[in-house]
Parts: sequence; structure tokens; C-alpha cells
Amino acid sequence: MFVDQVSVYVKAGDGGNGLVAYRREKYVPKGGPAGGDGGNGADIVFKVDEGLNTLMDFRYNRHFKGKRGENGMSKTQHGKNAAPLIVPVPPGTTVVDEETEEVIADLTTHGQQAVIVKGGRGGRGNTRFATPRNPAPDMAENGEPGQERNIKVELKLIADVGLVGFPSVGKSTFLSVVSAAKPKIADYHFTTLAPNLGVVDTSDQRSFVMADLPGLIEGAHAGIGLGHQFLRHVERTRVIVHVIDMASTEGRDPYDDYIKINKELTEYDMNLMRRPQIIAANKMDMPGASENLELFKTKIDSEIPVYEISALTKEGVRDILFAIADMLESIPKSAPELEENDEKVIYRYQKEDAPFQISRDDDGAFVLSGDKIEKLFKMTDFARDEAVQRFSRQLRGMGVDEALRKRGAKDGDTIRLLDYEFEFIE
Repeated sequence: MFVDQVSVYVKAGDGGNGLVAYRREKYVPKGGPAGGDGGNGADIVFKVDEGLNTLMDFRYNRHFKGKRGENGMSKTQHGKNAAPLIVPVPPGTTVVDEETEEVIADLTTHGQQAVIVKGGRGGRGNTRFATPRNPAPDMAENGEPGQERNIKVELKLIADVGLVGFPSVGKSTFLSVVSAAKPKIADYHFTTLAPNLGVVDTSDQRSFVMADLPGLIEGAHAGIGLGHQFLRHVERTRVIVHVIDMASTEGRDPYDDYIKINKELTEYDMNLMRRPQIIAANKMDMPGASENLELFKTKIDSEIPVYEISALTKEGVRDILFAIADMLESIPKSAPELEENDEKVIYRYQKEDAPFQISRDDDGAFVLSGDKIEKLFKMTDFARDEAVQRFSRQLRGMGVDEALRKRGAKDGDTIRLLDYEFEFIE
């Protein structure tokens, strides 16, 4: 089964907790704090494996969770960092954040990798909080929570040549003739339910990858028919080959077919029309094909080459393969029209959000929310008084107390943060 789009939940590992410990060795009076830091949580990393050509592995595993870091230990020993979770993906994989619709990474070359979610750092042990005023602190940090997000993983096949055209014009037959690919072929619409890839070798030892894409129909860019599911795979091709049924075996006009397919490509992505095109006038062995071809040539742009072929009898196939290979040699893979698709790993630096927001619940309680304040809360060990006092000082430093007063909070009011409740005290 060909899988080219999946939704996945990823959660990086939390950091390990710091430790509260003291030196208790013989002959070491006033040993002081000796709690180590926790280890960092595991990142989740997507890495390109050129041996894969589908997202099939994601079909059965939609959740990826990294390991948490090891807790800190006594004698100031650092907890072990968790190894990153490496997830192999095929070349041409794009990762998009489902919530913001922003591209996180675009992975195209073998071995390329991107950190999709970052593991939390380990919490600091009590050794880190020692000061001249407080030489033996009784507090440590919990580990930082790892990032989590829902992502959309899309595959855009990386092929040199993309075959486009209406259903039943002979795309699959052409691919089966010029390569070792064995696509399903039958005399009805939408036989091709998934893109097929084949490696084409010309007789002068040149080779390229060709993709046979499911038939497009009018309105495909808007979701009509099957073709719209696979339009994304045309994006990375360097040459587009229009396969046209020149014999009009289904009663359609060849020129009308050509115009409609170009319109669908334009509606999907304007940049596709900047790609070099070749027209494969197929089924030239059928009656009426020659007359239709003459009429077709009078209507189209003379700059676009037209090659007469018959995928069934293999007539003209050698010439069009040479023409495709010549065209590919003149188009470097870093061509300007492909720049937007040859992206490296993308990291978008977003403006930092406000550290906290205040809202009201139906019962009148004040609700604190925000990534920064929630992270501070999760990293605080509320079983220790010193840690609670430090958390209170941090809130005051962020301006939470003042903001609550401005919102009308009074002595004894309920303050809610995540699933916990506090009392506001003046």
C-alpha cells in the first residue's frame, strides 16, 4: 500500500529530576550539598533513509514518545542523557505543524535529519543552588517537560520526470515499457491508485527516475477524482511529460485534454508551469491519430516539443527518452524554478509569547496559563518549602501578583494553574 500523508503525535522525553542530597562522608565535616543534575530528555529526530519510498511505517505507529532523562544522583553525579529517537523517513518528506500549518522541516537528501521536537533539559540538583547566604539548600528542580505537538507528515516523491494526463491515455503502459516498473494496467478509469516509480535507462547509458501519477480530471485541484491526492508529487519533478491520447479513443479532443491538464497544474501551483514540458502524442498506431496530431500542432505553442509514440508497439519511445535525458542534462537540480522545493531543514524562530495570561472561570476563580509559567510550575518540587518559596519569587518577578491585582484579585481569592488551586494572599 502506498501511504503519502499521515497525522502523527510526537512527544520528546522529559528531563530527569535534580536530586537533593548531602555529603555524609567520614572525616568530611559540613560536607554540604551533593545532589546531581538530571539528564536531558530524548529529542525526536526524523532522518532520511533513501531505501524508503512510502510512509507505510507511520500507518501502524502514529505515536512517537522519547525517553526521559535519568534523575540526578548523589555525589554530584549527573543523570544520563536520553539518546535521541531516530525515525527513518523517505526522501521528499515534509513535516508540518498541524496547529500552526507551518513547515517544520523539508527533508530531501539521504542522511539529512531534523529535530522535530526537543527533549526537556534535566532539572538542577541542590548543589546548583548553594550560595554564601544558603550554603546547604534543601531544594532541586524537576526536569523540564519535553516538547509535544501534532504533526502532518507528507511525502512528495522525488522523481526527475512526472507523467501527467487524463485517465487511460497510456501513462502506466509507457512506464512499463521504458522501465522495470510493473504498474497495474487495465481499460478503465483510475486503474492507477498510487504513484508508480521506475528507473529509466537509455541505450546511451543515461538514467533517470520517472513517476507515473494517477490520472487527473477537470477539477482535480479542488478535490475531484483521485488525481488531487497525488498532485503534490508533481512539485519536485524537473520535467513534466504530458501523455495525450492522440487517437481520441474516448471521444475527447486532444487539444482540450492538454489545456485542461495545464489548467489543473496551474490551479494547484503556478510554479509548475515554469517547468520544461514535453508532449507525448500516444496511440499513434490507432486510426485517426495522424489527422488529430496535425490539427493539434496548429493549436499549441510551437516551442513545446511533440513526440509521436505508441506505448503499445514501442514506436518512437527511444526518441522521446533521448529527448527527456537531453532536457534533464540542461536543467541542474538547483535550477531557480526548483529552489522552493530544494529547501534544507527549516527552523522558524517565532516571537516569544507572553509568559502568562489571566482569565476567569465560571466559578470566579482566576486562571493562569501560558507555556513559560506552566513550565516553571512543572519544574517545581512542591514537596519542599524552599522550592515553593522560589516558585513564589519567580511569579512575583514575572509580574503575576501585580497583574492579578489589576484584574481585581483580593485576599483569599482562588488562583488556578493547570489542575492545581492556590489562594491569593496579600
